[in-house]
Amino acid sequence: MRSSWFAWMAVLLFVSLPLAFAQRGMRNYDPSTETTVKGTVDEVKQVAGRHGWNGTHLILKTDAGQLDVHAGPSSYIAAQGFSFAKGDEVEVLGSKVKTEDGKALIAREIKQGDKTLVLRNAQGIPQWSGGRQRAQ
Repeated sequence: MRSSWFAWMAVLLFVSLPLAFAQRGMRNYDPSTETTVKGTVDEVKQVAGRHGWNGTHLILKTDAGQLDVHAGPSSYIAAQGFSFAKGDEVEVLGSKVKTEDGKALIAREIKQGDKTLVLRNAQGIPQWSGGRQRAQ
């Protein structure tokens, strides 16, 4: 009886932990709030993230004002052959979120010229996770 209980607990952990990490990794990305914005990069920020990685944020100048675009890990963006600089014209598809500082956009795709940087799939799962549902 006791070994059966341990077996069930192991199965429960095996199933529930990946789901918990998946929710944590995309906790702010909501496909129902997706929108596309066009603008000019006013500033590129490198932000220290959890677990020691650096993230890239783009402060985008749009017709509606400035918008903080959360792109993703700087190392992932560089590995895809992308870089951003002040004055770049971009189009961003992403999920609108509220932050302490106001509103932001978590990017799923960023078009720059004729190239497209894919950061997340349609469900918001980060590409840098290999498409697996795990934490960022």
